[in-house]
Amino acid sequence: MPGRKIPLVNGEIYHVINRGIASRPLFLIKRDYRRKLSTIFYYQNVNLPFRYSFFIRLPRDRRQVILDGFKDKRNFQVEIIAYCLIPNHIHLLLKQVRDKGISTFMSNVTNSYTRYLNSKRHEIGPIYQGKFKAVRIESDEQLLHVQRYIHLNPFSSYVLKSTEELEGYPYSSLPEYLNKTVYGYCKKDIVMHFFKDKVTFRDFILNQADYQRNLDEIKHLTLE
Repeated sequence: MPGRKIPLVNGEIYHVINRGIASRPLFLIKRDYRRKLSTIFYYQNVNLPFRYSFFIRLPRDRRQVILDGFKDKRNFQVEIIAYCLIPNHIHLLLKQVRDKGISTFMSNVTNSYTRYLNSKRHEIGPIYQGKFKAVRIESDEQLLHVQRYIHLNPFSSYVLKSTEELEGYPYSSLPEYLNKTVYGYCKKDIVMHFFKDKVTFRDFILNQADYQRNLDEIKHLTLE
């Protein structure tokens, strides 16, 4: 398999995309989405005591002790700035904080979920369309537009019918940014310091929803 065209450098931010092979869905039920998110949040950490497939077989109290330790140490190989899962692909906005952090993180997450899905489907082989794609973020403007694109993706891809549903979509970091969930996995300050409050951030996201959906329709038509 050919090498990556762009280097993945510590301190830089990348838009990372991975798709299901042959447009097959990666996620069919809620459990699939939750499993993928759990592996993302687990493999963000370094010096892991177990593979995720073993970790989830531990007693609940033991797992909680390990997760609390991760939260206290914040010893990451990547910082997660934004994320979104829809049926056949995932979007991540990641900052690499350790050498080979993104590559190691993506390898662990991809292999873990591949084993899970193949076991569920009674299949073998790859479930993703080759290597993940990574685009380096080169400006503040690009950062803001990419995180907006990620957060609008369930609407622009017609997974959701309305922008109101976006604010509660559980497989995206948007509810976390709007303080509508108790979870706190994202490095939100990288984005939020450009906005005076959550209201201006929300407006920045949602005011472009129809425009982004129309752009995606045009792209789809030109590829047919």
